[in-house]
Amino acid sequence: MTENSVTNRQFAGKRVLVTGAARGIGRRIAERFVETGADVTGLDRLADDQGLSFRIVQMDLADAAQVETVCQDLKAENNRLDILVNAAGVLRTGQAEALTPEDWSACLSVNASGPFYLLRQWIPVFKAQRSGAIVNIASNAAHVPRTGMTAYCASKAAMASLSHCVGLELAPYGVRCNIVSPGSTDTPMLSEMVGGTGGYQKLVTGLPDQFKLGIPLGKVAKTDDIAETALFLASDLAGHITLQDIVVDGGATLGA
Repeated sequence: MTENSVTNRQFAGKRVLVTGAARGIGRRIAERFVETGADVTGLDRLADDQGLSFRIVQMDLADAAQVETVCQDLKAENNRLDILVNAAGVLRTGQAEALTPEDWSACLSVNASGPFYLLRQWIPVFKAQRSGAIVNIASNAAHVPRTGMTAYCASKAAMASLSHCVGLELAPYGVRCNIVSPGSTDTPMLSEMVGGTGGYQKLVTGLPDQFKLGIPLGKVAKTDDIAETALFLASDLAGHITLQDIVVDGGATLGA
């Protein structure tokens, strides 16, 4: 837990679902909700709960039928949901002409279609209870183009647009839907992309050949930076905030 993070039990008794909860940003978000009193269920293709402080259920977000089955089981346990966080993500890199249909499908299926499959299961619940908060983890890659990241950028942009449309539809029911768009964050996904943490400094200084600016704050984000923003948007402190996209990237998009 970070020194300045929320330490009270503001989410005590709240039911929270977090996708991509086995590692990285999703795991840290789930852990932080647990630390503030929430009843958390993680959803991930990796269902090993060893070392986790919350229950995790195996689910392939790209499989619409499986999403429906798992959600029906969760509704049978408790037909209420206070907070939904879509944090699962897949990255496939490569120039547009070199990407395979499988690369493209993987990004779109997990990063855009998956959240849609999940939302369509829980939107009726949110509408019926006339309350709730949705936080979708997109990316600053949805805001600016990147060479070699066509599929990822497109999928995160689709996710952001999905969030805005769903948020507009749910606003009359008192349900808020917001986006957190991280930049470079210290996760297994980023480490794998740049060949280990030793590659982080290149991200800080910039990659002009990829049209990628550096990070003005001079550091890669920690998962806590993203998790705390997600918790804020899910909290009553953000009770009048919806349809917003908070970019958490140390200034790397220069406000774009």
